[in-house]
Amino acid sequence: MNSVTLTEEVCAIFVDIGTTNSRVWLIRGHEILARSSKAVGVGDTARDGSTTRIQSALKKLIKDVQTQIDNASSQNLPRYIAAAGMIGSSLGLAEVPHVSAPAGLREIADASRWFHFPEITDLPFLVVPGVCSGPSGIASDSLADVDVMRGEETLCIGLTELGLVRPPAVVLNLGSHWKAIELAKDGRIQSSVTSLSGELIHASQIQTVLASSVSKERPAKISTRWMEEGMKEQRRSGLPRALFCVRLLELTGKGTAQDRFSFLVGAFVAADLDALVARGILVENIPVVISGNEAIAETWREALHERSLPAKVLTADETEKAFLAGLRSILRQVGGRSRKDKC
Repeated sequence: MNSVTLTEEVCAIFVDIGTTNSRVWLIRGHEILARSSKAVGVGDTARDGSTTRIQSALKKLIKDVQTQIDNASSQNLPRYIAAAGMIGSSLGLAEVPHVSAPAGLREIADASRWFHFPEITDLPFLVVPGVCSGPSGIASDSLADVDVMRGEETLCIGLTELGLVRPPAVVLNLGSHWKAIELAKDGRIQSSVTSLSGELIHASQIQTVLASSVSKERPAKISTRWMEEGMKEQRRSGLPRALFCVRLLELTGKGTAQDRFSFLVGAFVAADLDALVARGILVENIPVVISGNEAIAETWREALHERSLPAKVLTADETEKAFLAGLRSILRQVGGRSRKDKC
């Protein structure tokens, strides 16, 4: 097969498929020519038992970014697609095995694989692997040390490249999953710890008795006072009881729906924060960089500040730029390697 030759001005399509959302960009060099997104992800595959929905969404998104550009000159025509995230999982389009930590750009690029998905596009498709940490065999006494990621490895590469993270550091990514990623001094991913807190907050909002107690949408700002009350209740009574207390607050007319949502978020933050401190992941003198929903990220920053742990919240623009920089670096690193279909 022909080898991939990359220059600074190469035009490509970048893809990020998550649990609940898919995003696509048309990029030339460092310039974003077009972007599109859709609320479809591998969570739909898990429910449907089929990848049909994400295939259809991805085909439409790719077509959308290609039709957005006014100047369809040859320099704006994409040559490749590079994708990270859950697309490479068993629920995605093609499973690419995780790379074992410690892992950085070289290891991740070496494990990336080329595919053809003719039902979606004629362009060659590079799928980036995730990173796993801990022992390869899972046993009851080692389960706590095992973790996996898909997509965050690409973000970490970009954050380091752009100087938004200076390792050693912890990257705290607050999406559907909340994930704390330890970066070693050389910038490679050392380990990670994941919780379902993001999904559980969403489920509490819409699928439990708390749906009437909290705001349907996430507020632009979390109340510090109510967040702290939620943290205190979680530490006093445990997470399940703290969540029921949200219902009790509604029944006794305490707070607004937004206040009670802040209480609920505080309970989840306390549960994850205390666990990460106990595991020795969040420690003094190791900076934390936080990405994700701005209001919840700021809540985390305040909670870390109370423990004298330095933390910085990334803007949505910084997070996007870092993810794209990471994909660009992986694609460039792969550049000299022969392309193999279905490898």
